[in-house]
Amino acid sequence: MVTVEDVRQFALTLPRTSEHLIHDRVKFRVGRIVYVAFSRDETLMGFGFPKEERAALVAAEPEKFLLPRESDLRYHWVEARLAAIDAAEVRELVLDAWRMCVPKKVRLAYERSFTA
Repeated sequence: MVTVEDVRQFALTLPRTSEHLIHDRVKFRVGRIVYVAFSRDETLMGFGFPKEERAALVAAEPEKFLLPRESDLRYHWVEARLAAIDAAEVRELVLDAWRMCVPKKVRLAYERSFTA
């Protein structure tokens, strides 16, 4: 099972990421934009995800993914059950969520650092 600590170790390596504890929930953000957040009991991880693709994601793997609560449907957001995803998958989800909110030049510089 993936833990908050597993996500923390990866997320804090991403440029401009900061960690915050807000209303007893661990959140990772770039500036004021939250791209990963955990439920209070740390069993669910919410993350940035394109609205137009989330229904297909949830339908394809309902044992892993679920839609956010109704009040959060307006955001680019989906949730994952931590017990159902592995470390490689969570890294990919976190990285994709980070890419959605970081400035393009920062994203491109980060990506170039792995191809150089």
